Amino acid sequence: MTRPAAVLFDCDGVIVDSERPTFDLILADLATRGLSLTLEEFETDYIGGTIETIGARASAAGAVLPEGWVAGIYASMYDMLGRGTPLIPGITAVFDRLDALGIPFAVGSNGPLEKMHISLGQHGLIPRFRTVLSAQALGRPKPAPDVYLAAAAACGADPATCVVVEDSPAGARAALAAGIPCFGYIGHGPETPPARGLAALGLPLFRKMDDLPGLLGL
Repeated sequence: MTRPAAVLFDCDGVIVDSERPTFDLILADLATRGLSLTLEEFETDYIGGTIETIGARASAAGAVLPEGWVAGIYASMYDMLGRGTPLIPGITAVFDRLDALGIPFAVGSNGPLEKMHISLGQHGLIPRFRTVLSAQALGRPKPAPDVYLAAAAACGADPATCVVVEDSPAGARAALAAGIPCFGYIGHGPETPPARGLAALGLPLFRKMDDLPGLLGL
């Protein structure tokens, strides 16, 4: 493909390997509140939004959530992530390649900025990005396109000349709605619900970050 003018990354599951521990934390909590879900059920019906939307869906499914549940989940999540959040293998080599070529890159996530400053900040990554944006803070979570349009603008690039790297169907739909080509990262394999959702969108899929520079024509 033509070398992109900028590369826009989702955060959780694309840069930091934070999704499975976070899912386990939420699933364990919901089980104590009357809603037992398998990981596949959770990945199929609950991810791709925000903690607020997870809470709303869980309540509709029968969970008895106390007032302040969202804040409590965030507090537990921040504590867990702060104790150590591994990077996705190979991601820093991708950033090094982009830097060497002078290609700007940015983050657009549905998560709050505080979460990203914990998970990315512990690795000293924040200064490397042209911007780190929260779709939640913008008031338009994915699959709305706003966060990726804002990230492209921060990189000084026309959206159509950028590339998004995503691991969720909702995030991929946000990229496509913004008119930005999207690559789907399926690090946990092609049979997970998110991977199947990405495949259904007809996206190019890849399993190893080591492969991404070649896919981007770098």
